Amino acid sequence: MFAWALLAFLVLPGTVAFLVPLFLFRPSAGWQSFRLIALLPLGVGTFLLLWCVRDFYVTGKGTLAPWSPPRNLVVVGLYRWSRNPMYLAVFLILLGWAVGLGTRGLWIYAAGMLLVFHLRVVFFEEPWLARQHGEAWLHYKAQVPRWLGRRNSGALLA
Repeated sequence: MFAWALLAFLVLPGTVAFLVPLFLFRPSAGWQSFRLIALLPLGVGTFLLLWCVRDFYVTGKGTLAPWSPPRNLVVVGLYRWSRNPMYLAVFLILLGWAVGLGTRGLWIYAAGMLLVFHLRVVFFEEPWLARQHGEAWLHYKAQVPRWLGRRNSGALLA
């Protein structure tokens, strides 16, 4: 399963968060124009992404890939504050690239990916989670916001 998890990481968020932004970046000035402040969102986003992938693997007993999804509903770690922290982490990485490289294309790409993430969550992932996890999903959904915001009162999956 570890090989599937590694492959899923490289193919999915690895491509979206690293390969595509670097492919889109074609600077005339090279890396000398990179803004170092961007290392903060890049580093934090990468750390959060790896944390989420770990939770999928350890707690969920699966990967982030559609071909090997978690068997257990993941409600630990960052998933206590957002139902979709992995997408938020990737978006933070994309913001880091946009800030660091300062290209309009990366800002548009980041905004477009945010829209794609939202549509995927609403129309694919949430209905699938409801079918797979039933009452546990409904309870979790009632307690934790889709993106960020206030947690609902009450103990989360006590």
